[in-house]
Amino acid sequence: MKLLNAAGFLVLVPTLTPALDPLTTSLFMGGAAAVWQLFFPGSWFRCSILECCSMRDTLNISVLKTDLEQKVFGQHLARQIVLRALSANVHSRRPKKPLVMSFHGWTGTGKSFVSSIIAENLYQPDIPRRRFVHHFSTVLHFPHASHVHLYKEQLQNWIRGNVSACPRSLFIFSEMDQMPHGLIDSIMPFLGYRKEINGVYYGRAIFLFLNNAGGDKITEFALDYWRRQKRREEIPLKELQSLIPEEIFNNKNSGFFHSQLIQKNLIDYFVPFLPLEYKHVRECVREELRLGGHLEDEDLMTEIALAMTDYPSKERLYSSKGCKTVASRVNLSV
Repeated sequence: MKLLNAAGFLVLVPTLTPALDPLTTSLFMGGAAAVWQLFFPGSWFRCSILECCSMRDTLNISVLKTDLEQKVFGQHLARQIVLRALSANVHSRRPKKPLVMSFHGWTGTGKSFVSSIIAENLYQPDIPRRRFVHHFSTVLHFPHASHVHLYKEQLQNWIRGNVSACPRSLFIFSEMDQMPHGLIDSIMPFLGYRKEINGVYYGRAIFLFLNNAGGDKITEFALDYWRRQKRREEIPLKELQSLIPEEIFNNKNSGFFHSQLIQKNLIDYFVPFLPLEYKHVRECVREELRLGGHLEDEDLMTEIALAMTDYPSKERLYSSKGCKTVASRVNLSV
């Protein structure tokens, strides 16, 4: 209604201005332009003040690819899937369903980091992101299993309301391994192949699930490849991806325990995050030094990376914490 009123007001401007002196006319026209900027969808003023949401994609796949290659270490499989999934989604004028990806791997392997890179690239830098990126922490938002019915209603209302306001909304669920059983199934209607639900189109929304569950299976698979003297880059993605759904479906600590999202194949991509080796942790230390404005210290990088490479106890091939504690170790050493 406000938009229609503004439009009608602008239509009357040419008929009113002849009766006004030049100064008044200029002020009048300036006010009309301000009204137009405020109420016209997509205008720079409206976007800067009201944080508008546009159906037009601002995601640049080549820039995202560069960010992932330069900032994420040891995750060639995850980069490959994420880029492929987002590229297909961006190039579809009207996706048949929301994009749903589930990230799996040990802590510190980059699941949260990759999700933040996606969020940063999804919207233009000058448009505030806080209204379009919705991060749910299980520990913070769903702490009591006894309140699961209330959480289901709240979660449905939150997703419905935010997608109504911004079709290109991003929903990130972290700590899925601690989510109360059955809660995530409450959003199942929004993830399916439906044109609209009660007049709301969900096809442009993106859902990311971050889960430590499945990490042991991924590490076991990678370790077996290493013991057979095969290169990390030779790990077959399809075989690894096929292990994850069964593993988390039968895992009571996955958040997807006997979940209908898996039964009905509503998760588009299961993204494995491999355990990090010495060379990858070393790169994390190098990057942390750079971000802190410190000079590269080869001895320090070696010291921290060696100390964090602790699994298995005999081979000490992987870091059981990934790069999780690199920042604190660097801060203590510089």
